[in-house]
Amino acid sequence: MKLTVDSMTYGPDGLARTEDGKAVFVSGGVVGDVVEADVVSTGSSFDRAVVSEILEPSNQRVQAPCPFVGICGGCPWGNLSMDAQRAAKEGNLRSTLRRIGRFSDEEVDAIVKPIRHAKDAWGYRNKVELAPSWDNNRFRLGMHGVDPDQIIKVDSCPLFEKKYPRAVKAVAGALSYLGNSRDLGLERVGIRASRRTKALEIALWTPTGAFPRAQVSRVLTDAVHPTSVVRVMSKGDRRARKVAGVEALAGEGSWTEKIADGEMRLSAPSFFQVNTAAAEILIQLVMDALDPGADDVAIDLYCGAGTFTLPLARRCAYVAAVEAYGPAIRDLRRNLEIARLDNVDPIGGDAVREFPDEDADVLVVDPPRAGLDPAAIDLIAATSVRDVAYVSCDPATLARDLRRFLDEGTFKVVSATPVDLFPQTFHCETVAHLTRA
Repeated sequence: MKLTVDSMTYGPDGLARTEDGKAVFVSGGVVGDVVEADVVSTGSSFDRAVVSEILEPSNQRVQAPCPFVGICGGCPWGNLSMDAQRAAKEGNLRSTLRRIGRFSDEEVDAIVKPIRHAKDAWGYRNKVELAPSWDNNRFRLGMHGVDPDQIIKVDSCPLFEKKYPRAVKAVAGALSYLGNSRDLGLERVGIRASRRTKALEIALWTPTGAFPRAQVSRVLTDAVHPTSVVRVMSKGDRRARKVAGVEALAGEGSWTEKIADGEMRLSAPSFFQVNTAAAEILIQLVMDALDPGADDVAIDLYCGAGTFTLPLARRCAYVAAVEAYGPAIRDLRRNLEIARLDNVDPIGGDAVREFPDEDADVLVVDPPRAGLDPAAIDLIAATSVRDVAYVSCDPATLARDLRRFLDEGTFKVVSATPVDLFPQTFHCETVAHLTRA
């Protein structure tokens, strides 16, 4: 069918409508395109289609530096101009607040602030991952395709840190060479790079057991001269693998990054935002929302390795930081030692079960995509905190939780600021500021 793409969804696809008004999610189309599309599935309320021909390209369509847009899963919006990408992300946040959060148009206009972003639209990622596959009995590493079962062989990734343009090809080539002579047991390979510290770490995720440590270390060192090579050993069911240990094969055994006037050291299993410059915007928005004073007590829930904990500790009297993931809380303790901060209590455990009982003044929460447990909202409401900064990676669960806060009656929403941490994708972070009603 012939379709005009009207908008971008919170997903890789554009959205069009048939002549009778039925929604069609269009893979391969960007807003403004007029396309010929083949319907691949149909439902009662919407269809899905794939572009077969672009009849009239949108004036927002651009030529991406990556030839794998629409094939590799890393940059689904790579053919869309940055202005259109950011407008779509801000629009998706507004739409979600109305639909799921039940905010009025007037409330949305008052709450949502203009989208913020860092300078680089490409070459911003400090981390990429490679996945193993076998092709004609040849071992190789590549990136997950739009079809998650497909592995795309790439020589470089334009999203990855531009100071290391040859790292992906060199790592993939070195490990493919070894993997064709023996079974390395690789489950995935992570590459982390920092233009600020010049740190380059290769992390090899494998099951526990025998591993050619010396040979792998030597080949990778010759190929890319990394500052660190580590092996992350995992065990358990493939759908719920757990880290059994991390061993340093070469170099420092961890990765360092400078952020927000400090330095963080991270082990390979720990989460860190992939866009360092844009993560600093998150930190600034959180600090602006909380405006912590020298005598304030702060709570940091889902604190990770300390992205918000460390800046809070430099400005507050005391911080209680809670994190359930073992490697991250260990990294936080190490980062506190490096920064010589002794006014933080790192608490390992679930945010609800280990909720701090301090009489706090400010609180930041950065939950996973699933958002906050209702019990966490009740616990936050029961505190004495005057301001809350909610950092969200999913607009739907953010809108749901903001409505729960409002229905509970203790807090009101001051602002919600989208931050484009992931150019060339539909993903977007948001910092919401709540203050006591």
